[in-house]
Amino acid sequence: MINYDEIKDKRIALLLSGGVDSSVVLYEMVSHGLHPDCFYIMIGPEEKEEWDCTSEEDLEMATALTKRFDCQLKVIDCHKEYWSKVTRYTMDKVKMGFTPNPDVMCNRLIKFGAFDEKIGFNYDLIATGHYAQTEWSDGRKWLITSPDPIKDQTDFLAQIYDWQLKKAIFPIGNFEKNDVRKIAEREHLINAKRRDSQGICFLGDIDYNEYVRRYLGECVGDVIELETGKKIGEHKGLWFHTIGQRKGLGFGGGPWFVVKKDVEHNILYVSHGYDPETAYKQSFKIHDFHAVTFCSEGVALPDLPERITFKIRHTPEYLPAKLEKTGEQSYIIHADSKIHGVAPGQFCVIYDAEHHRCYGSGEITL
Repeated sequence: MINYDEIKDKRIALLLSGGVDSSVVLYEMVSHGLHPDCFYIMIGPEEKEEWDCTSEEDLEMATALTKRFDCQLKVIDCHKEYWSKVTRYTMDKVKMGFTPNPDVMCNRLIKFGAFDEKIGFNYDLIATGHYAQTEWSDGRKWLITSPDPIKDQTDFLAQIYDWQLKKAIFPIGNFEKNDVRKIAEREHLINAKRRDSQGICFLGDIDYNEYVRRYLGECVGDVIELETGKKIGEHKGLWFHTIGQRKGLGFGGGPWFVVKKDVEHNILYVSHGYDPETAYKQSFKIHDFHAVTFCSEGVALPDLPERITFKIRHTPEYLPAKLEKTGEQSYIIHADSKIHGVAPGQFCVIYDAEHHRCYGSGEITL
């Protein structure tokens, strides 16, 4: 929970998205006597006429809210940084057959990165509408989960740097989503009933495959049944498929699960059945582990506990596991039970056994 008395003399920048979460952040801060400078980060697509982009509506919402609460609003253009950093990261990963997470890197490179380089350095704190919390312990600031397991967003923040975490505050991090909606409706905020955004942060209603097709095109290859070696069809590009995928494959005689990619030979391997054993893993490796609180140069990584919980995708469940260290930034996750859809390139986010403290995340490698 934010102690507003402690930050009343701080220079605070608030990132407004046009959504209900950051709008309630603005209300909460103003109701506690603070008037932050508000910023809308522009990261929309390169050619707006080709995309059904919601950024214009987002900006209208943000403008109306700042006028109501008598706060300053500036638009910060991070379009070039997004497309040169986050899009490049995404396309490089999918070309290698991996499953990247652009939203994770957007937080690190744009919302707490490029923004800070452009104007955020003038501020002591940067406030956002993330469902996450922080706490200080032994002189260090830790990333802590939200009480709302469905909306918790620590997994999206588990790649930010420690200096970014030190500047970050999450004023609604101790709320549940229902409470945020109730506040917005009670205070008649303009976007109180606006639905939450889905998918990649700037795409709106754009299909992810269309986004990938625009930059990588198509590359037809064989689809092979893993157990029999039988060809059952063709794919239009490995980058359109993820490990564990079942829907949208379009092959007869299903259901089929994607279980493996052979990038070198452009082969997609699938398994047949509603719950094939090949769709599960119980142990897997992660590398390049990024400890949020200990990521400064020259600072040794902490010894993580042997018993942990983890996530490999944005779900309410925290999965129990044993952690085996294999190198300075590499581990093997030994889950207590088999996990569906473990894919290289995904971030595995590690928490303590009580899924209270988020230590950071590493990339899955098979």
